[in-house]
Amino acid sequence: MLSLNLRPIFTTRGIEKPYSFLVKNGFTSHTANSLLNSKTRVFRLDHIELLCEILLCEPNDLLMWKPDSGKTIAPNNPLNKLIANTETKTDLKKTLFSLPYQQLKEISNKLTKEIDEK
Repeated sequence: MLSLNLRPIFTTRGIEKPYSFLVKNGFTSHTANSLLNSKTRVFRLDHIELLCEILLCEPNDLLMWKPDSGKTIAPNNPLNKLIANTETKTDLKKTLFSLPYQQLKEISNKLTKEIDEK
């Protein structure tokens, strides 16, 4: 079954209040609540587009696929790429906080340089 998997993106981006973030960026309170609780079974394309715009991601980043019990698909099926990886949960804020200041400056300079080159 396909479902939305927004929590890892919010965690990685350091968004501590996803509900407020969604409402500030144009979602109604009802829609924000539904999206965060994975209660929605119908995905509006304009919602997917807005999520991708505000989270700087692509549609596949928003989705997770969990095979129904007893169901198997070929190993080369593209849906396998959407199986949730529970091993990595990146909290960028915590990661950055744990780095020495000198390392943070180096990373910042490198990122700034790469962004400027684009």
